Amino acid sequence: MRTWSIPLGSFFGVHVRLHLAYLLLAFFVLTQTGAAKMPLSRGWALMGIMLLAVALHEVGHAIAAAFAGARLKLILLMPLGGVSAYAGSKGSEEERRFLNPRQETVIAIAGPVTSFLVAGFGAALIKAVAPTVWLTNAPLISSGALVKSVVWINIVLGAINLIPAYPLDFGRILRVQFARVRPALDATRAAVGLSQAISLVLTIVGLFQNNLWVMLAGFFVFLGAQIEDRSLSFQSVVENVRMEEVMLTDYSVLSPADTLEDALQKAIHSLQDDFPVVRSGDLVGVITRQRIVEALHSGGNGYVQSAMTKAFEVAQRNETLSSAFRKLSTRGLTLIPVVEGEQLIGIVTLQNLMHSIAMLAERRRREKAKF
Repeated sequence: MRTWSIPLGSFFGVHVRLHLAYLLLAFFVLTQTGAAKMPLSRGWALMGIMLLAVALHEVGHAIAAAFAGARLKLILLMPLGGVSAYAGSKGSEEERRFLNPRQETVIAIAGPVTSFLVAGFGAALIKAVAPTVWLTNAPLISSGALVKSVVWINIVLGAINLIPAYPLDFGRILRVQFARVRPALDATRAAVGLSQAISLVLTIVGLFQNNLWVMLAGFFVFLGAQIEDRSLSFQSVVENVRMEEVMLTDYSVLSPADTLEDALQKAIHSLQDDFPVVRSGDLVGVITRQRIVEALHSGGNGYVQSAMTKAFEVAQRNETLSSAFRKLSTRGLTLIPVVEGEQLIGIVTLQNLMHSIAMLAERRRREKAKF
């Protein structure tokens, strides 16, 4: 989800990111605004209304998730809604890729309901404050009718999410139904395949009707389906590949008795950002490049033992990559030593993990293409 997106911050422990597809939407909106000879500021205002509608839509999901006992970790805001990542139910440390059917259904329904409620509240407020504004007069959504657009953008957003295209909201409900008769990953693959077909239909309809909005909707549905498809490939890899298959066995280590200047010299001649600290073959700590530099600045040339981190996570060689990612993401680590007993036999860094997963996913795609 971090590909082609920018972080907006964390709110109540939930990371929020904005997909760069909004740049395409902004280009389209601003082009239409300029063609209508209106100030571009009105185009940006319309973009702000669209983003706010999606944000409120996702707030509805987040509230429903809290009531359903699902732990929301990340929201990727996209033009037709958001793609969310969840952890297990409250009190659980074991992360799950898929919610249970009740959770997913409740959370999915909350999105359109929220959009329609926002539209209804907006329409009532407009009628009370500006009764001369006719909400049904064309154009319904435009830079020249910002007040009216508040209502219709939410109506359209809620209606689009009734399309059974994953990851739109009713596409998620459809995936739940598929999952009743097949494994979760297979159900999601089927939902993604249907979504790609729907996106193609929308694009063709928009092309023949010369309707750029419908074509954009088809493109954004396809984009969301592609994100889920890549997420599936990622999930398939991390659940089936073991640490010993991707760990680095050619790496540099430090000794607790090394000076910080010696450690700095070794860091200069290594591509590693993190170093295991080993005494007589046993792992006793971990230290990073940044920590080496900070310790030299604050205390001068001491020993690695005084600056290393003694509390760290380790992995066994037969652990899955999903376990490694859980440890990296929940504790903010960048290195996991792989041990056998207390002996260090390899390391996995965040950098090499991402590279390995990309290569493993490509290998699996090529293997599937042969059959």
